[in-house]
Amino acid sequence: MNTTDQVQSRSAYSEKWQQRFSFFDEHGAPNSPTFKPAWLKLPLKQRIKVNANIIAFFFGPIYLFVLGLWKKNLTLIGILLAISIVSEIFYSATNFAYAKQLDLAVGVVINALYARTTNYAYYLKEIKGEQGWNPFKGMRW
Repeated sequence: MNTTDQVQSRSAYSEKWQQRFSFFDEHGAPNSPTFKPAWLKLPLKQRIKVNANIIAFFFGPIYLFVLGLWKKNLTLIGILLAISIVSEIFYSATNFAYAKQLDLAVGVVINALYARTTNYAYYLKEIKGEQGWNPFKGMRW
């Protein structure tokens, strides 16, 4: 795909996605050495726009299917199910007093994973043509 094709095809995306894609094009994946310094230079609102997806935070499993990121979504759902099963076994075995609070915290962490991984995963799918199972590819933690 040449540059003209990329520019024409990118016009189909919203301004927000175009800005995210341009940032990833210029500075690479979140785990690349040039990403963090460039990201830190952005205003707070731009940092949030590049680094997190608010829709994915609240509607992660549905939103990733809508974006066509079904492989990554199935992986995250599998992680969620595994954590749920292990935590329920733990709660049953120990009669854990703070099960509801821990479940809430785990839910927030899972939602944060969706929010944090969606933008770069969508970039990989739409711009790079990569559609793998690893939802954490290129991420920095």
